[in-house]
Amino acid sequence: MQPTKSSAESGTVAEQYNGFTAEERAAMKEHAQEQKKAAARRGSRAEKEAAAEREVFAKIAEMPEADRVFAERIHAIVKAAAPDLTPKLWYWMPAYARDGKVFCHFQSAQKFKSRYATLGFSDQATLDDGVMWPTAYALKELTAADEQRISALIEKAVG
Repeated sequence: MQPTKSSAESGTVAEQYNGFTAEERAAMKEHAQEQKKAAARRGSRAEKEAAAEREVFAKIAEMPEADRVFAERIHAIVKAAAPDLTPKLWYWMPAYARDGKVFCHFQSAQKFKSRYATLGFSDQATLDDGVMWPTAYALKELTAADEQRISALIEKAVG
């Protein structure tokens, strides 16, 4: 059996190592992200909540200015009205949950090319009023009165 030549000995360019391909680099980046997420899942509850809130802030920062202003105000209102709700991303939208269950979320106008942003509530929210009640509110501007109304809705939603 004859020994084979190494790629360095053979001298062909095709056989020489020239670094990782674009696909290999993309796969390594994806793997690194998965490892980061796995590490976050192993962290303490406070660490997980802090990471989730950073993701929410990052998503808000990506929004167009008008939606970003609404999202920042909604975030402040929710945190003041229901400090026990934790921010998280829900379908890539800022949302607020207790024990992993979403109570409310903000949907930017730009996300679905709508003419208004939306503050929505899930079935976890106790906004019951007879046999029919609204679960989403269109936002075109936020006045002080609107902010008080939203605060009252959040307080009612979480019981």
